[in-house]
Amino acid sequence: MPTWLVIIIVIAAVLVVGAAAWFVVAEQRRRRLRETFGPEYDRAVKEHESPREAERDLSSRMKRHSDLDIRPLPQTTKDRYAQEWALIQEQFVDRPSGAVVEADRVLVSLMAERGYPTEGYDQQLADLSVRHANAIRHYRAGHDTLERHRESEMSTEDMREAMKHYRVVFEDLLTDGGEGAETHGKQASGNRGNGTADHGTRRGDDGSARRGSDR
Repeated sequence: MPTWLVIIIVIAAVLVVGAAAWFVVAEQRRRRLRETFGPEYDRAVKEHESPREAERDLSSRMKRHSDLDIRPLPQTTKDRYAQEWALIQEQFVDRPSGAVVEADRVLVSLMAERGYPTEGYDQQLADLSVRHANAIRHYRAGHDTLERHRESEMSTEDMREAMKHYRVVFEDLLTDGGEGAETHGKQASGNRGNGTADHGTRRGDDGSARRGSDR
C-alpha cells in the first residue's frame, strides 16, 4: 500500500474519531444544560438564532453564577422575610397593587441577601435561571403583570395571580426548594408577642387575605 494512501487513511481515521468525540462532548454539554435549565433551555433556543448560540449563552450564565457568592440564609433571616411576606399578604385585601409592588421589592431584597446582583431585571433572570430555573417563569409572569399594571390598571384578580407567581419565587429563593415559606410564616407569627390576627379574613391560593365569603 502506498505511503500516501496510508497517510490519508490515518488522517481520515483521526478526523472520524475527533468528530465522534466532539459529538459526544457536545451531547453531554447539551444534556447537562437541559438538566440545569429545564424549560429555560428551550426558551433560550427560541430566543437565539441557533441551539449553539443558546448553549453558549447558558454556559456563560453558569460560568457567571459560579463566580457569585451565593449563600444560604440563617434561620433568623428566613423568619424575618417570612414575617415581611405575611404582612404584604395581609395588605393585599385593601391594597392589591401596592402589595404586588411590595412583593416585587422584597424579592429583589431577598436576591441581594442571598448574594445575587440586582443591577437589572434581565440580569436577575439570567442569574436566577441557573439555580432556580423552575421559578423563573413565575418571576416573569408576576413581573410582566406588574409592568402592565403600571401602564394600564389591571384587575384585582390579575394582581392576585401576580402574587401567586411571586410567592413561588419567594419560597424558592428563601429555601432553595426546601421547606416552604408558609411554615416559616407560621413560626414567625407564633414568635411575635402580639401576633397578627386575621380578623375574619381567610387566605387564597396565593396566601393573600380575603374578607368574608368573597371568592
